[in-house]
Amino acid sequence: MRTGSHQEADHGDNDSLAAEMKANRLQHFLKGRRDHLALSQYQVAERLAISDRAYGNWERGRVKEWTDEKLYALAEVLEMSEYQTTRLFLYAVGRAPQPDLRATFCRAESQDPGVAAFLDDYTVMMDALSLPTFVIDQRWDVKMANRAYRDLFCKVRPHAAMPSDNFLRFGLFHPDAPTVLVDHLKWQLAMLAQLSSSLERHDDDAGLQAIRRDVYLHAGLRDAYVNDMPDWVLGSGADLVHHEGAVRQLRHPDAHVGLQGCRLVEETPRSLRALGLTRMTLVLVDLDDRLSPERCTAPDQQAA
Repeated sequence: MRTGSHQEADHGDNDSLAAEMKANRLQHFLKGRRDHLALSQYQVAERLAISDRAYGNWERGRVKEWTDEKLYALAEVLEMSEYQTTRLFLYAVGRAPQPDLRATFCRAESQDPGVAAFLDDYTVMMDALSLPTFVIDQRWDVKMANRAYRDLFCKVRPHAAMPSDNFLRFGLFHPDAPTVLVDHLKWQLAMLAQLSSSLERHDDDAGLQAIRRDVYLHAGLRDAYVNDMPDWVLGSGADLVHHEGAVRQLRHPDAHVGLQGCRLVEETPRSLRALGLTRMTLVLVDLDDRLSPERCTAPDQQAA
């Protein structure tokens, strides 16, 4: 029979092992993000206005107390997306982040003339781009889209889930989605993972909750969300946006373009991020024997 002292020792060993695993996971995550940006520890420390020794301790998880301020600063310096910021908080403090108060006071619906003028100018700039580009809020409502995006979905029939309204709803519920999003099941699994990760960050968002309710009303989607999506995440490691290097297939309605590989790239400037918005670009690439539909060499930009 094991004595109480032995049991306490075992418990202490388990706690120590769990803490070590948590620190290793955080270190791997931060180093991976830093390497992706080709930054040294010194450069990150310089951006944070701390010593490189202090940042080295941060990266190794040797921090007396992780505050939201420290974690948000890390997320900004390492140019993390919403999903990556959520991962950072979960790895460091075991919970999703609280809403970033720096962004809650200012949204796209702002009546500020300066904000409205900026968004008008940004829309003009987006229309000059040849790749389909759109701007979304936290629930994936489409707030702005360029001409190339509209052209991509020009043959989609009217429906309650239009790509001009909400990108997740379109991919999950529109009957025409498979005509554009080829190999639709993979797109749907990624979108379900995106829904799950968005709800981790914004669990009180009524729009996201409504999408989840509609998923549960659809037998096939409910089964995929409960059973298939978690396994897919374990194998792929991420959601719609952050499946690094993934190239999915997309069919453009223009016959001269036709079947293309598609990489979803997030490239949000700080001015949009401050408004609670995210800019996405559908980067179209020619499919050839060198590109796997699910995995290829990650590009210089943050991609999915």
